[in-house]
Amino acid sequence: MVHFVGAGCGAVDLITVRGQKFLGEADVVIYAGSLIDPELLRLTAPGCELHNSAHMTLEQIISVIEAAEAAGKTTVRLQTGDLSLYSALREQTDALDRLGIAYDVCPGVSAFCGAAAALKTEYTPPEISQTVILTRMEGRTPVPEPERIEALAAHGATMVIFLSAGMLKSLSERLQAGGYPPDAPAAIVYKVSWADEQVHRCTVSTLAETAAAHGITKTALITVGKFLGDAAAVSKLYDAHFTTGYREGIE
Repeated sequence: MVHFVGAGCGAVDLITVRGQKFLGEADVVIYAGSLIDPELLRLTAPGCELHNSAHMTLEQIISVIEAAEAAGKTTVRLQTGDLSLYSALREQTDALDRLGIAYDVCPGVSAFCGAAAALKTEYTPPEISQTVILTRMEGRTPVPEPERIEALAAHGATMVIFLSAGMLKSLSERLQAGGYPPDAPAAIVYKVSWADEQVHRCTVSTLAETAAAHGITKTALITVGKFLGDAAAVSKLYDAHFTTGYREGIE
């Protein structure tokens, strides 16, 4: 059996209880060594076989899993954040499907959740933003043409941009080309939830200079949108005049 486990966005104690259990029971762990805190490996049992996937190809990862399966062992594939985003999960599970190897997926705390916590805010304040766009700039990996930054920025929604900290000048220009004004609120969250996390609020036009001033070139999440400003409206959920399925509102 193979358990794909999202390790969370950085802090060791942000792994889920289920993920921690799987780690403790594993005979083999293949971990994303360039991305996860190595302290997570202390959660494994004595004698657990460890493989750092930073030095491995897809074929080598699958080969290790095949060998573990043949020996009747349990494997944990430990990756950063949540496996639903930018995780290369699909290519691994497709290979396991072809081999008839059983697996499951354990969710993790994504960096976009950790970034909101670091900013001490929510992405969807009432009447400000009710949509969150999770995306990335194209680099060596292209993106579909309709999903280019300019097209997504035209919605004016909250944007959370992954894997783009080294391209902030271009990102800034393209956000503005899509419709964000130069003074639109933005924030850079570096190493979300790690001990050396940094949070820098800025504007769309000052993203690149803010990152440069703090030596940030990678491992940062970019957030953009009015949610970073003042929210005048409040939700109806706790409004005394609003009737819910649990209480009567005041007339």
